[in-house]
Amino acid sequence: MSIEGARHGRVLHIALNRPAKRNALNGELCQALVTAIDEADADPQIGSVLLSGKGPAFCAGMDLSETGDFAALHERLFTMIDRVRKPIIAAVQGPALAGGTGLAANAHIVVAGPEGRFGLTEIRIGLWPVLVFRAVSLAIGERRATELSITGRIVSAEEARTWGLVTEIHEDPLKRALETATTAAGWSANAMRRGLEYVHDIRTLNWAAAGRLGETTRAAMLSHEDFRAAVKSFRKPEAQITAGSRPEGER
Repeated sequence: MSIEGARHGRVLHIALNRPAKRNALNGELCQALVTAIDEADADPQIGSVLLSGKGPAFCAGMDLSETGDFAALHERLFTMIDRVRKPIIAAVQGPALAGGTGLAANAHIVVAGPEGRFGLTEIRIGLWPVLVFRAVSLAIGERRATELSITGRIVSAEEARTWGLVTEIHEDPLKRALETATTAAGWSANAMRRGLEYVHDIRTLNWAAAGRLGETTRAAMLSHEDFRAAVKSFRKPEAQITAGSRPEGER
């Protein structure tokens, strides 16, 4: 199997499972990832997605032994952050190069090991990181993304963290990422979906339009049963909302 899937409560853990190929992205793996993440996004029983790689590498990029045209499939894969409304948390151990960097940029949160490495290395084989560029640019800015595309250089996890591509560095990135994914999955699904939709929509709006959208988005969340249940629970002296807990209305 090109991926392994496991459920941890409301977290779906998807592991790239081509360790002998350093989890290089062939057509089968790309299709499996797109299908699994799309299904998770549509499943109300799943609150977040954890993405990791089996073996010493997170993902070494595209599998160059395949010569087919996978542009449409890759477009779906590398636009997850634009269309998925469930939190995606990536645990990056070892190299995440080319398409691997693209996968990391399509996660909302990235926890990397100290040995993590990132880079847009496509220029080394006469290509440009066209399909991953938008997500990488969103994460670190156009100037940084362009510089990586021009030079093809590989950066450390610490440098990637200072740029915003990596959220956190941890000795055990998978353990830490699962903790983060579990916490995210425990919050209101309604607030998470509407919040991520808001983040997406305001990218193309001016300040005034973003403000109007913010008003309607907040009003919708304030009127939802999740908010009312959470406030009711919070007001009880014996019941405090803690990380990972779910309001009664979300059970």
